[in-house]
Amino acid sequence: MTIRDIPVRTLSDESTTLGELAGDKALLVVNVASKCGLTPQYTGLVELQQTYGPRGFSVVGVPCNQFMGQEPGTAEEIEQFCSTTYGVDFPLLEKSEVNGEGRHPLYRELVRTTDAEGEAGDIQWNFEKFLVDRDGKVVGRFRPRTEPKDPAVVSAIESVL
Repeated sequence: MTIRDIPVRTLSDESTTLGELAGDKALLVVNVASKCGLTPQYTGLVELQQTYGPRGFSVVGVPCNQFMGQEPGTAEEIEQFCSTTYGVDFPLLEKSEVNGEGRHPLYRELVRTTDAEGEAGDIQWNFEKFLVDRDGKVVGRFRPRTEPKDPAVVSAIESVL
């Protein structure tokens, strides 16, 4: 079993897996929030989706309200905000916990991955990014302040396409 086989729910409450949702694409899984200082990173995520989507890549957003309540909206409000404010056209999963006892099983696996400094463990804040290759292996972790268009992120994405 790989990370692509873990059951998830879409923002529209449909049961699926990352594999079913995105096929054999490489993925950038990101915990997102609408009312965060890092929310403008949605622009870079949409650009990554547009640039690399045709080559077998997809961003997957996971709304999370664990960091100072910065994603308080309903599924409908989140979808509306993302589509009208940023033109988000990549899949969004249901609002989930990424840390603590209620951590979603997807994030139980993701947080085992180390970042560039060799640190694994809890998600630090909104917009932490995980790169998953086509085989379901987590091959990169980028902390929240690393912009989606950062050369390290772009290089890592290109290496799995």
